[in-house]
Amino acid sequence: MWARRRSLRWLNQLSPFQLIALYYFIAVTISSILVALPVAHRPGVELGFTDILFTAVSAVSVTGLTTVSITETFSTTGYFIIAFVLQFGGIGVMTVGTMIWLVIGKKIGLKERRLIMADQNRTSNEGIVRLVKEIVLVVLLIEFIGFLTLGTYFLQYYEPGEAYLQGFFGAVSAMTNGGFDITGASLIPFSNDYFVQFVNMILIISGAIGFPVLIEVKQYLYNRNDLRTVQFSLFTKLTSFTFFALVIFGAVMIYILEFNQFFAGKTWHESLFFSLFQSVTTRSGGLSTMDINQFSEHTQLFMSSLMFIGASPSSVGGGIRTTTFALVIIFILTFARGENNIRIFRREIHHEDLNRAVVVTMMALITVFTSVLALSISEDAMLHEIIFEVCSAFGTVGLSLGLTSDLTSFGKFVLMFLMFLGRIGILTFLFSFHKPHRTAKYSFPKERILIG
Repeated sequence: MWARRRSLRWLNQLSPFQLIALYYFIAVTISSILVALPVAHRPGVELGFTDILFTAVSAVSVTGLTTVSITETFSTTGYFIIAFVLQFGGIGVMTVGTMIWLVIGKKIGLKERRLIMADQNRTSNEGIVRLVKEIVLVVLLIEFIGFLTLGTYFLQYYEPGEAYLQGFFGAVSAMTNGGFDITGASLIPFSNDYFVQFVNMILIISGAIGFPVLIEVKQYLYNRNDLRTVQFSLFTKLTSFTFFALVIFGAVMIYILEFNQFFAGKTWHESLFFSLFQSVTTRSGGLSTMDINQFSEHTQLFMSSLMFIGASPSSVGGGIRTTTFALVIIFILTFARGENNIRIFRREIHHEDLNRAVVVTMMALITVFTSVLALSISEDAMLHEIIFEVCSAFGTVGLSLGLTSDLTSFGKFVLMFLMFLGRIGILTFLFSFHKPHRTAKYSFPKERILIG
């Protein structure tokens, strides 16, 4: 009893950001136990501790990097376990927890609302419970439509049971941007099937563009007869513009970089879909319609930069996030013009948001650089391969050049840390070290220093 009270006292002292990090650790632990269950494996397959933990972290962080073959290692039961973990990790620990609380009739108090705010990167707890309900409803609806569409379409490739199993797992993996597959070769078997690619791109975009965007689009569709009641937020405008600008820019650059190489001899529509799908999947998807090793090194490095940016805030993806990238670029342009206020879409940006964007970008660059340096020492691999794998883990993308399964135990733990960090977000990670703010009793004289 005394130990329980002490544990509760310790938990009550933790900040919302520390609790979020703790809950994701617990989620990884539970997922590891589920992945380690013998019923989840094919007959005769045994997994080591590192492989079990790596798979669990990759699933909770909805990354998709693996040290083992999913199809050769896991049974059908294992597929459903991984799909469950992907769903749990994609929607978010607190979103799933809130739905459980609502089902059992628990009152959602101020502390729980603050936890949801931290998990979903919200700045206000107004309407937070309604937001959670809408997130779950929209995500499950999109996944169900994707499941029926893909499952029915796959009847031309598989027997009915296998077709709908592929449709179910594929829809969950694409919507959560999990990057896992049970085809044994990602979407390479459908490299010439543009319908399958199109559906998967829609699912990947739906998961990566941000839950608030999906909810506002849903409200727009429901109220399109009275558009005066619909007003898109600055977040939706900025993240949508940046997201699709990156997709288009990425596709164009991949096409240009590979025009005389991988795309040589291919038809215009093959080149178009290869470029577009690989650009979309770098947002956080992790699925691929080709072997990325067939791309040139400069294309792989360019894709690494796209994965470093990642998906939108309050989505299933990682990276520094699209709005962070947009604010940093806007700040640079504004500073170059000699202006002080950051304006976009006839709105001014809070300086606190700008400070956070700069901090996130700098911390991400330091983290990625340190990880690349560490792996370049511990691993026998080319530098561009290490950069690609590190950016894929940090962006919770899951694309791989085949290096992950050959990493040392140290290298695998580095990627696990990056996947975990990419999922909870750099701000949550930094805020978990925050101490209660204290107003200084005195200040020192200010002095200018030389910059640049």
